[in-house]
Amino acid sequence: MVALIVGIVCLAFAAFACLPGPLGWWQDVLAFLRGSVPVLAAFIGLIAVFIGVADIKDRIEAKKEEAEEAATEKAEKKD
Repeated sequence: MVALIVGIVCLAFAAFACLPGPLGWWQDVLAFLRGSVPVLAAFIGLIAVFIGVADIKDRIEAKKEEAEEAATEKAEKKD
């Protein structure tokens, strides 16, 4: 319950801070967003590369396992 109240208060403050008026932080918020987008894109790209490499490794491992199973089945049929 406390987390919900704190979350609502933080959202209300964020909305209040962005409105023109007493704080008027909208330009600062825009500058932060402009600066954070390239960094966020770099992190997402790095994570995507790691996931892609792991996927390729998994596919190679699956092919090896399938080949081993096929060889085992072939050996069992010969016996």
